[in-house]
Amino acid sequence: MSKSTPKNIGTWLLTMSCSSFLWAQDSVVKRDSTNLDVTYFKDNFKDNYSGNDFNYSINDTGGINLIQRILRSFFTWLGDTFGFDIDWLDYQTLEYIVYGLLGIIVLYLLIKFLLQNPVSSVFKTEDKAIEGFTYVEEHIEQVDFDKLIKKALKNNNHRLATRYMYLKTLKVLASKKTIEWHYDKTNTDYLNEIKDSRLKSLFKRVSYIYDYVWYGEFPIDELSFNKNKEDFNQLIKTTKRG
Repeated sequence: MSKSTPKNIGTWLLTMSCSSFLWAQDSVVKRDSTNLDVTYFKDNFKDNYSGNDFNYSINDTGGINLIQRILRSFFTWLGDTFGFDIDWLDYQTLEYIVYGLLGIIVLYLLIKFLLQNPVSSVFKTEDKAIEGFTYVEEHIEQVDFDKLIKKALKNNNHRLATRYMYLKTLKVLASKKTIEWHYDKTNTDYLNEIKDSRLKSLFKRVSYIYDYVWYGEFPIDELSFNKNKEDFNQLIKTTKRG
């Protein structure tokens, strides 16, 4: 009997181990012999999934803003209350209609405001509450301006006195039918109504003084007032002579 070398013994052990492993694998693995039914997609299957309901790139909330959400809630409530279907509504179109109606309302209010308050009066800075000024402006034919001028000068309010001098001039021009007075008219309106070239030139001068003193709110002393008063008195005298 021959002696086995360690090398031969190792080879034998490795062979036995591999054989045992392969035998164990064969005993564990089982094959599935069940028959499988394969279902294929129809050629036009994509057509059934082509609507917006299957477009997942669209926001799940419907992509609606606050206005559309309010409209949708309102009409949903309306449909539930009266029992009819209103899913056909285009909420985006309704939104545009709402914006249009709001624009018309804003435009109407703006026009109404401008009709009641002309643009020229919006930028006026005078305080109409002084000396019952609203009444003075709207009823110059009934006002004694000499009395008001005297009172304003007594209080050293030369700016207000200049305002009264201007209104006195308008009163005289209106009494001579040179202009058609109205409290909403501007200096330019009156200037266009004056036909006489000399009166037109004098009125342009006093209008400049009035705008400078009253709307410009520049300080004016007694000396300057008396100098300006001469221009007003000259226009008044010329108007009365005409």
